[in-house]
Amino acid sequence: MSDEKLVGIVLVSHSAEVAASVAELAKGLAGGGTAVPVAPAGGTEGGGLGTSAELIAAAAAAGDRGAGVALLTDLGSAVLTVKALLAEGDELPPGTRLVDCPFVEGAVAAVVTASTGADLDAVAAAASEAYSYRKV
Repeated sequence: MSDEKLVGIVLVSHSAEVAASVAELAKGLAGGGTAVPVAPAGGTEGGGLGTSAELIAAAAAAGDRGAGVALLTDLGSAVLTVKALLAEGDELPPGTRLVDCPFVEGAVAAVVTASTGADLDAVAAAASEAYSYRKV
């Protein structure tokens, strides 16, 4: 394992399967770059649909490599759960940030950018810029 500081990415979804699948997709599309810590935090502790502050905090701790952690969310209550954790201030690693971006496209952009060794500002900007991706 490298001593290189990397931005960690946490994918917060209402579904454990969605979070894990988007993490797999983003890591796969990042190709041969540096292995970015990507942690899914989906569903509830019991395996149901929803969000869990405990799972999000654990994923953020697991993804922390000293350069900050970008939290990407899917839907409304995931955002509210992350905002509550950020407001508490002691549950998440220092330098943890909620990133406003589309979930799938933003995750890919964040992981690809983080794999270059970019800082948290650059990772967040790349993920947010995914709003401008046009399909037609």
